[in-house]
Amino acid sequence: MYPEHLVAPMRADIVEGGFKELKSASEVDSVMTEKGTTLVFINSVCGCSARTARPGVKEAVWNSAKKPDHLFTVFAGVDQDATAKVREYSLPYAPSSPSIALFKDGDLVHFVERHHIEGRSAEMIAAHLEMVFEEFC
Repeated sequence: MYPEHLVAPMRADIVEGGFKELKSASEVDSVMTEKGTTLVFINSVCGCSARTARPGVKEAVWNSAKKPDHLFTVFAGVDQDATAKVREYSLPYAPSSPSIALFKDGDLVHFVERHHIEGRSAEMIAAHLEMVFEEFC
């Protein structure tokens, strides 16, 4: 587990983008019963999360005409129970962080794995997510 003083700015970055933190498995279970589209960002301390994933997911939400109804985040390596629960909902995809999951009425409809984030710019991630939002939101 990472110390809170290390992850606090990384938490704040995505929360300031309109995402609500989920810190327990029960919180994850609760939001997965909500109707509509739910975007979950699995946050991470890695460089690709800071350089491209967090900026890209925030840009997509800001710029897209169609947006998910609900925005949530869990922090891998910190909020372990919440992250494990999101990963259960994200099966059959392997654990990956950072990653981005879109659910519709509780069902996984799109997943962006770490290897689709690494080496891509925030703008590329945002453009991809905007197309996903157009299709599913």
